[in-house]
Amino acid sequence: MATDLRRKEELPELTSRIIDTYETISSINHLGHCPLPNLSTVIEIGETLKEVIFPGYRRRQNLHHGNVAFHVGDLIDGLHDSLTQQIARALRHEHDLRNDTSCGAGSDVDFEALGQAKAIGFLETIPQIRELLASDVQAAYDGDPAATSLDEIIFSYPGLEAITIQRLAHELYRLRVPIVPRMMTEWAHSRTGIDIHPGATIGPSFFIDHGTGVVIGETCDIAANVKLYQGVTLGALSFPRDAQGNIIRGKKRHPTIEERVVIYANATILGGDTVIGAGSAIGASVSLTKSIPPNTVVTVEQPNLRYRER
Repeated sequence: MATDLRRKEELPELTSRIIDTYETISSINHLGHCPLPNLSTVIEIGETLKEVIFPGYRRRQNLHHGNVAFHVGDLIDGLHDSLTQQIARALRHEHDLRNDTSCGAGSDVDFEALGQAKAIGFLETIPQIRELLASDVQAAYDGDPAATSLDEIIFSYPGLEAITIQRLAHELYRLRVPIVPRMMTEWAHSRTGIDIHPGATIGPSFFIDHGTGVVIGETCDIAANVKLYQGVTLGALSFPRDAQGNIIRGKKRHPTIEERVVIYANATILGGDTVIGAGSAIGASVSLTKSIPPNTVVTVEQPNLRYRER
């Protein structure tokens, strides 16, 4: 059946109705303002940072000690420019939201200069981030008998992908860069099924095995040598509210996980006051809302299974 070109005559009226909603539903528009951070640019920043973190594994191959300095220097130069622009946009937008202004009106802040300072401060953390990620790769190899090499982990493990982006985004979060860190971690979430807030503090040698469905909240504190399996939630019990019923932000809402803890599949641990003591193991499908002492094993009582002939 051929397309009825006469139906296209309806499109201008439809377009007009859509445009009318831009006036009546303005909370999901961003029109007539300074540009926001650009999602595709932020994603490209993430991809380029992975190229710097894991040289030779990503887009550019045939790297060696004779040419890697030139290659990485070119990447860092481009990252400086992209990060400066995106951070400046995010900072200006945050100012506008807080002050109900447009394009930084009323501010004596040079957002581009501040964006550059934060971009350089972030780039200076890359050597430290590489050290942390090297420990994460080794933890994955040591903790997964199915792993055949460190290369396999770097190429293919979604848990490493998620923690790589989170560790990068966390440094931007610590520098008080708005919006951009969350854009980065939600991009990683969409790729891996692992949701780690950029605010979470995570120690070295962290391993997420399989990973799908893992959720780690903003105020989680996770110490060294912690291992999680798929479906684990480190979440909040409830959200404290003020007298007007608004959520009180900035409180610790998520648990603390001490060193050498293993948390098995589909376990749920909730609450900012909940501490899982060092060396403990939390069994599959356990739900916890209170602290446990070090070296404790918590399991669900074995269910009674019933069998019958078909």
